[in-house]
Amino acid sequence: MALSIVILAAGQGTRMKSGLPKVLHPLATKPLLEHVIDTAKTIRPQKIIVVYGHGGNLVKDKLSHTGVQWVEQAQQLGTGHAVDQAIPLIDAGDTVLVLYGDVPLTKSETLENLIGKVSKTSMGLLTVKLDNPAGYGRIVRNAKGDVERIVEQKDANADQLKINEVNTGLLAVSGAKLQDWLKRLENKNAQGEYYLTDIIAMAVSENIKVETVQAANESEVMGVNDKRQLAELERKFQREQADKLMIAGVTLADPDRIDIRGNITTGKDVSIDINVILQGKVEIGNNVSIGPNNVIRDTKIGDNVQIQANCVIEESIIGNDSRIGPFARVRPESRLAENTHIGNFVEIKKSDVGVGSKVNHLSYIGDSVIGKDVNIGAGTITCNYDGANKHQTVIGDNVFIGSDTQLVAPVKVGDGATIAAGTTITKDVPAGELAISRTPQSTRKGWKRPTKNRK
Repeated sequence: MALSIVILAAGQGTRMKSGLPKVLHPLATKPLLEHVIDTAKTIRPQKIIVVYGHGGNLVKDKLSHTGVQWVEQAQQLGTGHAVDQAIPLIDAGDTVLVLYGDVPLTKSETLENLIGKVSKTSMGLLTVKLDNPAGYGRIVRNAKGDVERIVEQKDANADQLKINEVNTGLLAVSGAKLQDWLKRLENKNAQGEYYLTDIIAMAVSENIKVETVQAANESEVMGVNDKRQLAELERKFQREQADKLMIAGVTLADPDRIDIRGNITTGKDVSIDINVILQGKVEIGNNVSIGPNNVIRDTKIGDNVQIQANCVIEESIIGNDSRIGPFARVRPESRLAENTHIGNFVEIKKSDVGVGSKVNHLSYIGDSVIGKDVNIGAGTITCNYDGANKHQTVIGDNVFIGSDTQLVAPVKVGDGATIAAGTTITKDVPAGELAISRTPQSTRKGWKRPTKNRK
């Protein structure tokens, strides 16, 4: 049977106290709903249908790149009503998996187990046992241990409220059965809503066995209703990511003080200190040391690289055997070759830095091409912006640039040239030559500083 996945994402989320739809609130910088969609894609469904409502256009626009089908639930009349909006897109011969847009950490293996429970005589239901089941629908079983029905918290009696096995809302069922049962749902309950969970009693009455799958842990089925729960889920997610890194061989100084917000690949003997944020696609080579308080986004880091404390590196390539920081910023479209040194309070932007070159102190290098074995002195600036357009600076191999130099682009410095400290370069410098723009030093005898006029 083909697999259709229905994701319910129409809830208003009033407890979030936000104008942003609940399913768009970020977990590790990615919307909750996108986490669910990405997991759904891993089990290769024929179609994914998202039922949206509150903030619908914003939800669709934000996640238009996901390639899902969208169906609107104009009125909030319960989960059964929400799934019913997707029925026109579902074939009777499909297996239907129902997920929730604010439950982002369910594992694909769990979903595959759930789908495996669906047959002509059975359906799948994901449950979990909680120490505190308050607020959840209770799983009511008969003397044989078979599921009979689900009773919502507000409709449960005293005995039913003691049950700690609860409904997660996630279920898998044949399309034909789902179509039939949804037509027969009623809203005679405390909320006046059409509960999807009422199909469980219908299944039992038709001798369709409700096969349960237990979630591996509570975090797999945790939903988000307020900012506190979102923060709690963020910590659980981050600990899972940290565990994955450590299983892959990465040494973490403190697995509770690292944030992973993307796809990270690592080589051998990688060590990461505290308060590091890895975001987007980050590739880390072998024998890499990343110091504390670094932010690294969409970057490829070669082997034997040392990144010292308090650096920001974005959309760049760091070559083998290089050293970055402390307090360095490497901005997008920068490519550092092997054995480069980018030191404290240095900013590199959209520049190529050649093999063995050093920019160690208090400098800005922007829109530049720097050759190999170049030394950039402290306080050097490439003046790349004329107020309207950016211009390029090209520096050849084996160039020595003294401290406090300004290179006013567009300008070229030839191989082996030397630029004296305190020089402003406005014209190309020939290879092998010394460029200097300082005036001769002079002393004025008897000169006195100005003093303030006394009133």
